[in-house]
Amino acid sequence: MSGVWTIGIVVITTVWLAGQQPVPGDLLAESLQRKLNHIRENAKPAHCDQTPTVMTEEEINHYLASGRVKLPRGVEQIAFQGQSGVVTARAIIDFDEIASGQHSSNPLLSIFSGTGTVWVEADASGAAGQGKVHVRSITLDGVDIPRIALEFFLSRFVTPKYPSVGMDSEFRLPDRIDTASIGYHKLIVSQK
Repeated sequence: MSGVWTIGIVVITTVWLAGQQPVPGDLLAESLQRKLNHIRENAKPAHCDQTPTVMTEEEINHYLASGRVKLPRGVEQIAFQGQSGVVTARAIIDFDEIASGQHSSNPLLSIFSGTGTVWVEADASGAAGQGKVHVRSITLDGVDIPRIALEFFLSRFVTPKYPSVGMDSEFRLPDRIDTASIGYHKLIVSQK
């Protein structure tokens, strides 16, 4: 699960993506790399270009699939879909890898074992330099995860590694990004 939360925040804020170095890859991944480079370079001058940068869902997913981003331990694949302020992430997660070396006899954690397909639906936005993510729902292999079980899993395995990640997360946007909005199959950011 840590990968789902971490990557979700990354897409909204481009924190991870902006720091990655280009490697040979397909045209969509290269296109996103150019946009991320622009965002990073645009943050440097005293007066930045305030023209919004539009990143398509297809560019983001190709970029992630290209191996340019080192996914967190236990996250085998991830892809995103966006629609009007809502982002949906589909990830293949190896829960045993995430919880490696840690054991619990709590029955709430028994659902988080082996490898499964996780779907996360979250409200995501950024305004006045602050990003917000509110998780609406999570399913594992088609079954809704009870909120109490998920919160317990997060507190045990995710929060110790990523203290600002949870069901509701707020964070400072990087590179002078003022706004970030999820549109229909796209992420739009503007800098100030």
